[in-house]
Parts: sequence; structure tokens; C-alpha cells
Amino acid sequence: MSEFHTEASHGYSVQFSPFLPQRLACVACQHYGIAGSGSLFILDISTHGLKQVTRRSWGDGLFDVAWSETSERLVLTASGDGRLQLWDVTQPGPPLQVYQGHEREVYSVHWSQTRGENLVASGSWDGSAKVWDISSSECLFTCRGHEAVVYSSMWSPHIPGCFATCSGDGTLRVWDIKNPSFARLVIPAHTSEVLSCDWCKYDEHLVLTGAVDCSVRGWDLRQARHHVFELRGHDYAIRRLKCSPFQRSVLATCSYDRSVRFWDFVQANPLVQTIEHHSEFVCGLDFNLHIQGQVSLFELFSASFVPPLPCTVHDGRPMSHNPVQS
Repeated sequence: MSEFHTEASHGYSVQFSPFLPQRLACVACQHYGIAGSGSLFILDISTHGLKQVTRRSWGDGLFDVAWSETSERLVLTASGDGRLQLWDVTQPGPPLQVYQGHEREVYSVHWSQTRGENLVASGSWDGSAKVWDISSSECLFTCRGHEAVVYSSMWSPHIPGCFATCSGDGTLRVWDIKNPSFARLVIPAHTSEVLSCDWCKYDEHLVLTGAVDCSVRGWDLRQARHHVFELRGHDYAIRRLKCSPFQRSVLATCSYDRSVRFWDFVQANPLVQTIEHHSEFVCGLDFNLHIQGQVSLFELFSASFVPPLPCTVHDGRPMSHNPVQS
């Protein structure tokens, strides 16, 4: 396992490049995002560990990052001043474009993953999600309905124009850009704040949520009155979850209990592996799309990557939530 320390910055999000198997993008904030600037780090995995390729700075904290699905050079970041920044990581200097529209901190950003679209979804502390046309620099839609912070906005990898959001109001909502004025589906997913959601890569009807109640729940969007499974094991809030790009029933979670856990939800004993080497809250998590089982992690002070796992797996700003669930 290799590590990269972000000096005096506190890590929030990490993502593997969809084009280059060795490349990572990470974002971090000074002073936990309460004050100070933010940094975008581009890292490469080498035989000597993680090395910095380049670093970009922004005047406010950076909370999330997303690689372009059309160019290996482009990265989007989300910041505490209510903006999105589009960077060319091969060129020095300021961002290529800045997108402004949210009234408060932008906490999530995600690039659409279906062909024929070049759209971005963002979620904010202002309680809204927005859809942006990157090529025209315009906000196409503002999706309202959540009654608290929108912590995550994730495009479906299966259904064009469809994305999911989760919020501090405890709900999971599914939106369709053909009719963005209201959510297509509203699911009261947890009785606590929902901090993360993701789509199963092999089932267009299955969305997973992770919450402050320390649980992961799976939702079949065709029959959403009750979750189809629940996973428990973390001691504190689940900050982020990601579904495996290789195996239908495998996922990873990271938590304020400083651990990362791997699950297979079809197994009688679904907890496959626990990693507890971090000394701070683990806020970022991603699977490598090119190397099965390789995962990147981001805690408050350092980024790391976990080499491919053995085949035991089948096949803030001040946070409005309390990470220690009572």
C-alpha cells in the first residue's frame, strides 16, 4: 500500500481516471473546508508509489472531483464558494471555465456516463441539484425538492438523462432531465442523513445508499417501498460507497470510523474484508476501472491506493450531520 500526504490540506474526494489506469485526481481543503483554499492533486501510481504529477489551487475549499468522460485531460471540481471549475491538467494556470449558479457550497459533482451526453450533475448545501452543459457553460436545469443538503449526485450508467441524489433529509431521489421539475421517484431511504449513493453497474434498477445510521441499503427502483438488503458493520457514519465496476454484488464503503470495508451483498456473510490503516476519517473512495480489485482511498491528510485484492471477493464546511451516530 502506497501513500501520498497532502501537507496541511484535508482530503475529501478521489477518483481514478477512466482513461489512464495509473492516474488519480484528489481534492482537499485547508482547515477542514471552514476557511482557506482548496487543492486539486493529480497523482500517478508508479513502482515507487504515488507521485504528484501536478497541483492546482482554488481560493475556496474543494469538496469533490470528477474526470471527464470524453477527454483524459479534463477534470471538474466542486468548491465551497458555490462554483464548479473545469481544469486541463496538462496546462498550468487557472481553470478553463468556472460555472456559477449554486447559492452555497457545492458538495458533489459527477460527469454523465452514457453515450451521446456531455452533462454534469452537481449537488449543493443550498438543497438543489443542477445539470450543466459543459460545452455551453450553461446550467440547463435546477432540480428542487430536497429539504436539506444534497450530499451526492450520481448519473445512471444505464439510463440516459437519469441521475440519483441523496440528502440530509433522509431521502433518495431519482431525476429524469426530460422532466426535471420534480423527482421521478422519492424514497425515504433512512431515518438519518444519507451521505452517499451509487448505481449498481450491472442492474439498472438497483441503487445503494449509505447513511449516518451506519448502514448501507439496496433499493430496487421498481419496488421501492422497502430495501432489498441492508449491510451493517461500520461503527460511525458511512461517508461514501462505491459499487464495483467488475462484479454485480460487490461494493466498498468508507466511514468516519476510519475504516474501509468490502462487501458482497449476495453472500450469507457479506462483509468480505476490512482495512483499518487510516488514522483519520476516510472521506474518499474509488475503484480502478482498469485493474480489478484496485481501490484508492482518501483520508483527511493522505491519499493511498490498495493493490488488487485477493480473490476472496466473489468472482467541510462544518458538517450538518454528526459523524458519530448515537
